[in-house]
Amino acid sequence: QVQLVESGGGLVQPGGSLRLSCAASQNIFSFNRVAWFRQAPGKQRELVAILISDGSSNYADSVKGRFTISRGNAKNPVYLQMNSLKPEDTAVYYCNVLILSRDYWGQGTQVTVSP
Repeated sequence: QVQLVESGGGLVQPGGSLRLSCAASQNIFSFNRVAWFRQAPGKQRELVAILISDGSSNYADSVKGRFTISRGNAKNPVYLQMNSLKPEDTAVYYCNVLILSRDYWGQGTQVTVSP
């Protein structure tokens, strides 16, 4: 059983940047895909960015050009660099890893964008 812990969230002003990390309880040497999701109050969880094992990636339209998903190492399999943050980016951000048809989720990290 893999446990994931996100970090790097916090309070930032509009236009600022944050880098989210995802730490795994055990080494992850391969995966089908890694992704970041977010959930704002009163809204459904939505996909923010996804990175497939072949190296391809995709982003929600709302974050294209501002966010970058990248692969890390076995202990920290994925990062999310968030630039030019907007108040509408405020949400709890979740790390997700798919390994051999099993989905793993972290508990989330709060990102708040406010003056």
